[in-house]
Amino acid sequence: MQVQRVVLNSRPGNNREPSPGNFRLEQISLTPDLKDGQVLVRTLYLSVDPYMRCRMNEDTGADYLAPWNLSECVDGGGVGVVESSRCSALTEGDVVTSFNWPWQTHAVMVGGGLQKVDSQMVDGHLSYFLGAVGITGLTALLGVKEKGHVTKGANQTMVVSGAAGACGSLAGQIGRLDGCVKVVGICGSDEKCKALVEDLGFSAAINYRSQDVSARLKEICPDGVDVYFDNVGGTISDTIIEQMNKGGHVILCGQISQYNKDVPYPPPLTDKTQEILQSRSITRERFMVLSYMSKAEASLFELSQLIKSAQIKVLETVVNGIENMGVAFCSMMKGGNIGKQIVKISD
Repeated sequence: MQVQRVVLNSRPGNNREPSPGNFRLEQISLTPDLKDGQVLVRTLYLSVDPYMRCRMNEDTGADYLAPWNLSECVDGGGVGVVESSRCSALTEGDVVTSFNWPWQTHAVMVGGGLQKVDSQMVDGHLSYFLGAVGITGLTALLGVKEKGHVTKGANQTMVVSGAAGACGSLAGQIGRLDGCVKVVGICGSDEKCKALVEDLGFSAAINYRSQDVSARLKEICPDGVDVYFDNVGGTISDTIIEQMNKGGHVILCGQISQYNKDVPYPPPLTDKTQEILQSRSITRERFMVLSYMSKAEASLFELSQLIKSAQIKVLETVVNGIENMGVAFCSMMKGGNIGKQIVKISD
């Protein structure tokens, strides 16, 4: 069986932006002679995510992330269908997902490492298992619930950076549902601002590329900011933290503005920001969704219900074809996506 796969062709270098040329498409022969416990899967959808930029470096800077190896198949979140099985728990036609799905059109995988999913949970939108009803949705939901300290009736204001991305677009909606009276999104285009306010119910949105974030935030949030869901880090975060109230909470989810730089994770803060956090008793704790997996099943069910009842809307940017994995990844790193960036591999 001839299959296509994507391997790591070269590393961008610690302080450089990735390019599609860092990835290479190959054709290989796959022998689907299964051993006990193995399954042959056909890939339906693959995910590209900001954390993958760290895996392109020899040293990922995070002890829980292994680097990708040169000239070896790249992997990440994926969903597919079982075509043949020698694993007692899985049968032909089962839909399965994994965090370590190879970027291949077909693959032989160990059945025990795959999670069987029920397509009814996502009303047949199987790509949602890589986003809103997957690790991204869990990050948004548990980040807000565990670190946001949102209380109904407390008149809280939430700001989300990277608000039109996979996680931010969900986090803002969850903050609103949990009781924030005002939810403001920071993003990088007028089109994204429009989507946040008109489609997702954000109170307001600020385009950081064309607007003065500090001035606009003062106008929209004259009483300051109580909860900040941080996906980007850097100067945008410094600007938002400067307008936070005493006893506020920063949900430290991601730092995409820093991922092309050779700095530790989380990156160091400026002295001024550090001083603001301390003097105003603002909590800023790193949020690692993998530490909350005991709550995953119940939380995924909750996300599924919120989406089915249209209380949460899901935005996706879908690109077709395994040959476009590198292009889709680099576009996502530059903010070319609205919502979750997905690559469709087969029907």
